[in-house]
Amino acid sequence: MRDELCGNIIPFWLTHVADDEHGGFIGEMSNDLVVDRQAHKGLILSARLLWTFSALYRFEPDPRYLDLARRAYDYLDQHFWDDRFGGAFWRVDHRGRMLDDKKKIYGQAFYLYALAEYYLAAEDATALARAQELFGLIEQYSHDAAHGGYFETCNRDWTLAQDARLSDKDMNEQKSMNNHLHVLEGYTNLCRVSGDSEVRDRLTQLIDLFDRHILDRQTSHFGHFFDETWQPRSDTYTFGHDIEGSWLLCEAVEVLGDAAPTERVSATALRIADVVRTEGMDDDGGLFYEGRAGAVIDSNKEWWPQAEAVVGFLNAYQLSGRDEFLQVARDCWGFIERCIVDHTHGEWFWRVARDGTPDPGEPKVSEWKSPYHNTRACLEAIRRLRAIDKGE
Repeated sequence: MRDELCGNIIPFWLTHVADDEHGGFIGEMSNDLVVDRQAHKGLILSARLLWTFSALYRFEPDPRYLDLARRAYDYLDQHFWDDRFGGAFWRVDHRGRMLDDKKKIYGQAFYLYALAEYYLAAEDATALARAQELFGLIEQYSHDAAHGGYFETCNRDWTLAQDARLSDKDMNEQKSMNNHLHVLEGYTNLCRVSGDSEVRDRLTQLIDLFDRHILDRQTSHFGHFFDETWQPRSDTYTFGHDIEGSWLLCEAVEVLGDAAPTERVSATALRIADVVRTEGMDDDGGLFYEGRAGAVIDSNKEWWPQAEAVVGFLNAYQLSGRDEFLQVARDCWGFIERCIVDHTHGEWFWRVARDGTPDPGEPKVSEWKSPYHNTRACLEAIRRLRAIDKGE
């Protein structure tokens, strides 16, 4: 995994994505490395690049990583930050001019997550202050005091938006699992660096929300979309989000420490991992994309669920000592090496079909295709495997 990280993933993002003409990073690159110089630049890609290079610097203090983290930090500050109302715009054009001024909470959470990581890497107090400012804005305008949780999308002035969709393929509902999963992720990182009591309280509440509203206890799958009062509005689930959420919840209780519901969350994580293992894994080690009512309805295998599966099953092995979890993590990594890694152009394919045939039409770099999932999977797996070797 270190070879893949240091020999393929890192070199790709070090050499291909800086935009030396307009600043920041390119917005889109095809699978065969053709750059669209006019492509817009999304908050998610920029924030994930900030997180990635910051995390890499903490892993190995190469000054190139810190330079690119600082490049991402500066570009986000100069072009995405809304000086009038606070928070970050959703999208700018290739020159850095605002295109979409929505305050999508998913994006604010990723920015917060990345800022906390950058603070850990660069020890820059302004980054922590900005992360805390974002936390305050999310809590002030998106938190639902009546029913709990967070509304999906606000307008520029932080009034609730009529169109709450994160993307065109999503339902126009007030609350989603995906949004809450990444608010949880961001708040966990902010809690790690700040220890703030209000952040701790909200993180504890988020863990409880997953247990009470988002997790279907009969199936051990996360629901996708909900109305304001947490009534389910969808009947599908994605195996990647299930296994990713299983270890992110465990990370959250680890950061919270003694006051967290550790045993309950660990038991939940193991139930989720068991269901994903039995319902979502193919015989070749790959993880299917989507299911409904116990059946696979999308057998494609995207890059990010494979990355999250490796970490999630390693986490399940650490919790339980059950060898089948270690084996499925190993099998999934083997599938990644055989089918997901692009051995011609570098980095990972977005998607392969069930038979392992890659989809060359999907971009290698885009608003949604970044090094966050696969870099984090390598870093987490390396850390966890070292702990396992030490018997920890």
